[in-house]
Amino acid sequence: MPETPSPAAGYSFSRRGRSPAAMLATGVWLAVLLLLWLLLDAAVLLVILLALPVVPALLDLIRNPLSGLMLSGNRIEWFTGGLTGKAELGEIDRVRFDTRWDFSVRATLILRSGKRIRLPQEATPPHAEADAAFQARGIKTERHHFTAF
Repeated sequence: MPETPSPAAGYSFSRRGRSPAAMLATGVWLAVLLLLWLLLDAAVLLVILLALPVVPALLDLIRNPLSGLMLSGNRIEWFTGGLTGKAELGEIDRVRFDTRWDFSVRATLILRSGKRIRLPQEATPPHAEADAAFQARGIKTERHHFTAF
């Protein structure tokens, strides 16, 4: 039977911006634009307009930013690019996981004071891992599917 890590041991998650999926998607998008321009003789202005959405992905591939989340015995900390944040675990009433229409899962810390803190998407671990880590520390979690919260 697999062992459940003790809450005191801590939990850590991190990821880089340069993932195989990001490289593949960016490469396919650029290849399609090149085909449109060379084979279908698309207007240069159209190709430039269609290239604009790929610019942030290219910047992430070049910079390769580190993002992550750490749960220690009494605190949660997250970071992504220049953005950092932290909260005491004792302040957290519950964690809400919302599945969006694009099938991404957003995590929100709901504090006992009623304040809501949305964790950055790129710093959030897979929801099953995060759910287990929060529950191991006695923090209640909620799952909501396809809501606009």
